[in-house]
Formats: sequence, C-alpha cells, structure tokens
Amino acid sequence: MATTPDARPERGRARENQVQTIFSEIAPRYDLLNHVLSLNIDRRWRRKAVGLLALPGDRPAVVLDACAGTYDLSLELNRRKDFRGQIVASDFARPMLVEGRGKLDQAPIRPICADTLRLPFPDQAFDAAMVAFGVRNLSDVDAGFREFARVLRPGGRLVVLEFTTPPRTLMRWGYHFYFHRVLPVIGRIVSGHPWAYTYLPESVKEFPGPDALLEKLEDAGFASAEWNYLTGGIAAIHVATR
Repeated sequence: MATTPDARPERGRARENQVQTIFSEIAPRYDLLNHVLSLNIDRRWRRKAVGLLALPGDRPAVVLDACAGTYDLSLELNRRKDFRGQIVASDFARPMLVEGRGKLDQAPIRPICADTLRLPFPDQAFDAAMVAFGVRNLSDVDAGFREFARVLRPGGRLVVLEFTTPPRTLMRWGYHFYFHRVLPVIGRIVSGHPWAYTYLPESVKEFPGPDALLEKLEDAGFASAEWNYLTGGIAAIHVATR
C-alpha cells in the first residue's frame, strides 16, 4: 500500500509536531479504535505490563505513566487491590488527556501535559515508570530513556510495552497484512483521519527491534534490562531497572 507523505514518520522537531497533531486529532475515537483494532488484546497486554512494575511494599508509591493518552495504563494500575500511592499521567497531546478525564472519577491519577523528552520533574522523583505504545513515537528514543533514568529512584523499574514485528514467518505475514491492508482502512473510516492509521504501521516498521531497544536502555543508564514477546511477537515488554 502506498503511503502519503504525511504518514511517513518524520525526524526531530517535525516528528514531534507530527505525533502531537495525530493524537490531538484522533483523541475522540482513540479508545474505541484501540480496543477494536487490537481485538481487545491490548487490555491483556496492559495487565501484564502493570504486573511487572515491582512497586515498594513498605510505603505508597509514586508512579509515572508517560505518553499516557487517555489513562488506560494508569487506570489498570489503580485497579490493583494492592496499589497504594499516586500516578502521574503525562502526555504532550493535551486533547488526549482531556478526552480521558471522564474515566478518572476519584482515582489518584494526576494528569500533566508534558513532553517525555523534557519531563518537568526533579531527579529521582518516581518509584517506577511505565509507557504503553508511546516510546515508538518519540523523536529521540535515546533521550527519552535517559529522561526515564533521570526521574527514577535507584532500584526503580521502567516497563515499556510496544509493538514489534513477529519473528515467525507465518505470523509475520498475517501481521503485515493486517497492519498494512486492514488497519489503515478501518482506522480511516472510524476515526475520520486520512492518514493517522497509516502512520502506525510505518512507525512500527522503522522502530528498533527488541534487542536493539534493550541496548538503548542499557546505554541510557539502566543497570539491567530484559524483554519478552507477547502474542506471538505482535508486541514486546521491556523491563529495565535503574
């Protein structure tokens, strides 16, 4: 499928503007499309990611949910019966945060409009950090990981949930067919946006694989890091300790 120029991931500041524009414009249909296009598998992935945070048990935790969107990952953590503390949900596309506010109710989730590459928090401010499907959209992944390392306390975990390319041939063929033929059409019809859901597979295609991402985490200052595939390699979870 040919891509429009707008759908191709940009570089540097142009990438930041591109991503901010996309997510601001699709915010009203974002939740619906997330669950429909993933066949609700994304809910299971988020539960898995939250379960790997390893929060302190002796005191309330302060957790960063970066690129938080409409708070699905934050709310998944807040639903845990053993969770005590506060979640700071940051995203630089303000319409996403606004769209999700109705889901917050009385949850201890503090929304902040902020850029993950320039987090407005002091050093070692968080016990843990998490990000779902946001690292791929950063204009500088290395700088983003350095920011996570900066704001995490020693021993704190970063959990990254992100799309990747399945390693097995048959699964990879089906994945590419869905991502490049089916998803853009459904996304365009439901969201009304001409190219946002063509940008998605393009951004996954250019994103580093799990091993390369692991090296970036270690280069950013994380003491240890590991990863695992989810659902045959459609997505992967990286866990890194500061």
